[in-house]
Amino acid sequence: MKAILALEDGTFFTGEAFGAVGEQWGEVVFNTGMTGYQEVLTDPSYCGQIVVMTYPLIGNYGINKEDFESKRSFVRGFIVREVCDRPSNWRASYTVSDFLAREKVIGLAGVDTRALTRHLRSHGTMRGIISTDVTNIRDLVEKAGTSPDFSEQVMVPEVSTRESYTIDGSGPRVVVVDYGSKLNIVRCLQERGCEIIVVPYDAAPEDVLGLNPAGLLLSNGPGDPSRVPHVVENTKALLNKLPIFGICLGHQVIAQALGAKNYKMKFGHRGSNHPVKDLRSGKVYITTHNHGFSIDENSLKGLDVYVSHRNLNDNTVEGIVHKYLPIFSVQYHPEASPGPMESGYLFDEFIAKMNREVK
Repeated sequence: MKAILALEDGTFFTGEAFGAVGEQWGEVVFNTGMTGYQEVLTDPSYCGQIVVMTYPLIGNYGINKEDFESKRSFVRGFIVREVCDRPSNWRASYTVSDFLAREKVIGLAGVDTRALTRHLRSHGTMRGIISTDVTNIRDLVEKAGTSPDFSEQVMVPEVSTRESYTIDGSGPRVVVVDYGSKLNIVRCLQERGCEIIVVPYDAAPEDVLGLNPAGLLLSNGPGDPSRVPHVVENTKALLNKLPIFGICLGHQVIAQALGAKNYKMKFGHRGSNHPVKDLRSGKVYITTHNHGFSIDENSLKGLDVYVSHRNLNDNTVEGIVHKYLPIFSVQYHPEASPGPMESGYLFDEFIAKMNREVK
């Protein structure tokens, strides 16, 4: 079946549909990872987006039961150069096409993803429509241009847990505020023996403190934190109460709670091959990213924080540390999945901060 991606600027790309059929709109973004498509498809931070994979062959190792980052997919479309429907991997349970059909996500194969990526790099991410109805391209372009702007959407409530739950452990108790948390964040804490209590995104500060945690982790999630100001206010009330570690959206929430501002990037960072320098040690790490917003470094002036990590591709802020309080955060994903695991030391730093506070 034929399918089409129509962008709001009038550009369109045609190909073959796989997965689900129908029509869906979203922000069109690209991911530069060579592997990890299953983790991308199940990362809640991609909620509301149509994802273009720059690596040309997707699906060759299928979908397995172990590598999910959430219980379902939140992407609104999936675009590839070539899709493999005969995966070869001993862990594979079914194909990418089968998975997308189950999740009601439209896939589009046979697209010149290099040309599409270059277009998005030159003109920035934009709204698009992916559809299996290709009879009227002009209508689809018009729909893309009139669909809701990504920056104006509030998606955290859609991806957050609705009920708190506990994962037993013998180590320090960590409360994870779920803005759309990847499962590997919890796994990384489990590996370090933590007792974990996952709470909804809008958990009240007094309820969080009532759990007597040794530390607080603010997770990744989709969208602009400015669209959930009550989340920022909740965090502000906890800043001087306990050690806090922020990842991705959690990083931006901390920054706003401290008085900084963020901005929407032209095309963002999405992939598992971004070089980031830890300015404290001088070491460079290859890291996993999925974000379209970044902290405005000028807005950090006069605040009691310093930049701890920097992206070596575009010099953007990738991490901040409070000068006096046990608070730090990074824009990228130290839990990886997919991607290099070499930034796991940040979880060790979090554990160390909690242990120092207990003593």
